[in-house]
Amino acid sequence: MKVIRLNEPGKWESFQVSELDKTLLEGEALVKVKKIGVCGTDLHAFKGSQPFFNYPRILGHELAVEVIDVANDVETIKVGDQCAVEPYYNEGVNQAVRNGKPNCGDNLRVLGVHVDGGMQEYFKYPAKFLHPSKTLSEDQLAMIEPLAIGCHAVDRAQISHNDIVLVIGAGPIGLGTIQFAQLTGARVIAMDIDDDKLEKCKKITNINDTINALGDVEASLTKLLDGDLPTIVLDATGSETSMLNTFKYAAAGGTIVFIGLFLGDVVFNDPYFHKKELTLKASRAALSSDFSRIIRLIESGKIDPTPFITHRIKFDDVPTEFEKLYTYQGDLIKAVIEL
Repeated sequence: MKVIRLNEPGKWESFQVSELDKTLLEGEALVKVKKIGVCGTDLHAFKGSQPFFNYPRILGHELAVEVIDVANDVETIKVGDQCAVEPYYNEGVNQAVRNGKPNCGDNLRVLGVHVDGGMQEYFKYPAKFLHPSKTLSEDQLAMIEPLAIGCHAVDRAQISHNDIVLVIGAGPIGLGTIQFAQLTGARVIAMDIDDDKLEKCKKITNINDTINALGDVEASLTKLLDGDLPTIVLDATGSETSMLNTFKYAAAGGTIVFIGLFLGDVVFNDPYFHKKELTLKASRAALSSDFSRIIRLIESGKIDPTPFITHRIKFDDVPTEFEKLYTYQGDLIKAVIEL
């Protein structure tokens, strides 16, 4: 079995595991990895800037897999199924899990971050976190997890068709967020600092309104909206500057949702915050129900993430080709590793 591991920032190791233990515990499945989406988490880990991260680590959590074997008690999937992987699970049950917030569990583990992930030919995983589809392609299945981040954030925002939604960041998470926000019937505006990304955003999502964040954003918003401001602001940048600026962009009574995070303190002027009576929310990972819902939406043709994929890398070429992803800048939306 081939494995590629990141031993330290910038240092890959490729090796073979001669014998794979195929013994399955109750509830487990053995899967073969087919496609791996490259996430910002992977890029940050390679550079040594990913929080809550330890080396060495096998990266990869945006996964399309094929089921090779299942334990005797598994009924939700069968051998041969093509599945998307829900890469988060809790080691133990605590208050968050009991209250329906497993994505916020104290002992949440994420494949490729806290435990080894999908940059290996085979691995064993709880079957309940494998989501099958009879029709989706491997590319589409590998895109379910990043789509789930945007899906969950839109649910957190509680958008209605009367809202004006500003999505900041036109990367893969932002694009997914835009698509789910559009499904609510609300007016949606995209913002980024890169005009190339905004042009790609228009083509992929058919969005009409875009703003470059390097200009006078407040003036651009009020001009576009006849003096109004967005009632919902979702920030998918992970940029401290961008996230703190959201307080200026939201309308009175509006809601701000932080999808990304930065290592630092969120600081805002309390009188200004109260004056606008704003609601600030965080959005972390996604829920299991998001995965099955997204699969149905893609199967029905309501969304399609395949245009997100702009670059491909062969699995064996990861040690030599991965670093090139940093040079593509606005040309890169989503890279996929192929086994």
